[in-house]
Amino acid sequence: MQKISLSAVLPNVFENRTDIRSEVWQHDLCLEKGHTYLIEAQSGTGKSSLCSYLLGYRNDYSGNIAFDERNLRSLNLAEWTAIRQRSLSMIFQELRLFPELTAWENVQIKNQLTAHKSNAVLEEWFEALGIAEKMDAKVGRMSFGQQQRVATIRALAQPFDFLIADEPISHLDEVNSQAMAELIMKEVKAQGAGLIITSIGKHMELPYDKTLKL
Repeated sequence: MQKISLSAVLPNVFENRTDIRSEVWQHDLCLEKGHTYLIEAQSGTGKSSLCSYLLGYRNDYSGNIAFDERNLRSLNLAEWTAIRQRSLSMIFQELRLFPELTAWENVQIKNQLTAHKSNAVLEEWFEALGIAEKMDAKVGRMSFGQQQRVATIRALAQPFDFLIADEPISHLDEVNSQAMAELIMKEVKAQGAGLIITSIGKHMELPYDKTLKL
């Protein structure tokens, strides 16, 4: 996947609004592989909707979204499965970890689908993010900030053309935010991927190619 294109996209819930002031909704927009984007939003402007659209979880919008030249509405289940395994990865705002499993088991669920990373590399990532001692701890007993770091490692443990990070550092301090940013950028560059970060305030300080107001 080389690009994600949005053409006149607008969530159906906004269809009767006349006060939309956005650089994303109702515009023609191309997000390219190899570039870094920050999408700044306020509460209620459709940030979660946008992420759901890009992942194919929802299609309650007007306009069109395409991966390369392929309209998302035309993709079948098998195609979506392949895209989520090989082309598109996501750090969810709500994390979507399994609380009854350990941090290591949560990461391995993803990594075993593609065998993309060695255990040694994953262990290095746990160390880099300061949670090496939590590898065998159940996620449900970890702080939200620690869980965010586990979710990041899981998202990086697969091949991708684009990584979407939905408020990935909302519960991290400056030191851990910087460690997270360095790890994400290292892997994004290694894969030659695009990076799309959403934020309603706090965000990683990165050399963004473009900042867009949602």
